[in-house]
Amino acid sequence: MKTNQFGTNGWTPDRIKDLSGKTYVITGTTSGTGFETSRILLLKGAKVVMLNRNPKKAEDTLVALKQKLGNVIDVVNIQMDLAEQASVKKAATEVLEKVTRIDALICNGAIAQVPTQKKTVDGWESQMGVNYFGHFTLQALLYPLIEKSKGRVVTVGSMGYDMGIKTIKFDDLNWDKNYTPNNAYSQSKLAQIMSIYELQNRLEKAGKTDVKAFACHPGASRTSLISTSGSIMMRILFYLMTPLTQSAEKGAYPELMCATEVNLDQKAFYGPTGRSNWVGPVGAHHIEPHAKDNAVAKKLWDLSEKETGVKWNF
Repeated sequence: MKTNQFGTNGWTPDRIKDLSGKTYVITGTTSGTGFETSRILLLKGAKVVMLNRNPKKAEDTLVALKQKLGNVIDVVNIQMDLAEQASVKKAATEVLEKVTRIDALICNGAIAQVPTQKKTVDGWESQMGVNYFGHFTLQALLYPLIEKSKGRVVTVGSMGYDMGIKTIKFDDLNWDKNYTPNNAYSQSKLAQIMSIYELQNRLEKAGKTDVKAFACHPGASRTSLISTSGSIMMRILFYLMTPLTQSAEKGAYPELMCATEVNLDQKAFYGPTGRSNWVGPVGAHHIEPHAKDNAVAKKLWDLSEKETGVKWNF
C-alpha cells in the first residue's frame, strides 16, 4: 500500500493554519460533512458563504454555528437550489456582490439514490441535475473571482463513481430507459470527478497555474444524505452498515484538506485510505482509469456547456 504523505494518522484539521482574511463558498451546509466543514473553517478564522436550498434549515444552521463558536464568526447564507439553473445563476450573482475573494469553492451539496426517475425543471435526471449540472454552472460563474483570488475548486465526489456503469451514458443521459437509483447516482458522481480532471487539463492548456482543482470523497460517513433522498430499502441498508462508517466530521476532512493544504498534488484523488476507502486515515489513493478517460471527459464538458448555456471564461 502507498505511504500516506501525512503519516500514519493521515491528514487532520490540526494542519490548518489561521485562515483570517480567507473566504470559502460551500454548497449544502445544513448537516453532515458540509456543516462540519463550515464549522472547522470558521473555527480557524475564515469567512464562510453557505449556499443552501432550504431557508429555515439555513437559519437554524447559522444559529447552531454561533452557539458553538460565538457570535463573532463571519458567516452568511445565500439561498440556492442546485436543481434549478436560474437559482444557481441568481446565487452566483449574489456571491459576487457579497465577497471580494474566493479561496475555495467547495462543491459539497448532493442528493443520492433517488428511488424513481425524477427530472429537474431544466429537464435533467435529478441526481445529474443537482450533483453535476448545478455545480458545473456554479463553478463556471464563480471561476473569474476564483482565478483572481488564486483559489481552488473542490469537488466532493463519491466512491459511487466506481459502482455503476463506469462511463457517461450520452445516448440516454436521463435514464429514460432502465433507470436505477444507483446507476444514475454513480453517473452523476463520475461526471463530477471527471470534470475536475478535465478542468485541470483546460487550466494547464490556458496557462492558468494559479488556480487549482481537486477531487475528493468523504468515504462512508454518517450523514443525512441517504435518509434525505434514498428509498426505504437504501435507508435500512445504510443503517445496518452504521458500524462500518465514520463520523460526519471525519467525512469532512478530505474536502477541508483540498481547500486548505499547501503543495497538494491536484492530479490525485483524496479520501479515507482504510478499508475499501470507506474509513481510515485521509490521503491520496487509487482512482480507476475510467474516471480519467480524457475523450469522455472532453465530450461531457462540451455537452455541459451546451446544456447549461454557460461557457467557462479561461
